[in-house]
Amino acid sequence: MASPNTFEVTDSNFQTEVASATLPVLVDFWANWCAPCHAIAPHLQAIAAAYAGKLRVGKCDIDHNQMVPTQFGIRSIPTLLLFKNGQVAGQLVGAAPRTRIEELVSKVLG
Repeated sequence: MASPNTFEVTDSNFQTEVASATLPVLVDFWANWCAPCHAIAPHLQAIAAAYAGKLRVGKCDIDHNQMVPTQFGIRSIPTLLLFKNGQVAGQLVGAAPRTRIEELVSKVLG
């Protein structure tokens, strides 16, 4: 579920919202039943707020969108993919601490 600082990524909007985005996009592949997904959600909201204007944070519910997760070989959740210029520039699998997520973001943003 998207929050005020995040947006929903779907099979139908992935191309326009992520692949063609001018800003880097961190996509959280998650599901409502996934406890580790809920555990990292506050980190993602904080990162979305901290990097507003430099990075967008999207959430893709794998139970309602199967094409995008399949396209990127998502096998476990949470998985975070960081897209830059439509390409995967970084990945984290599992409930990573906020510092690891920020390291990934910082590497791509420079």
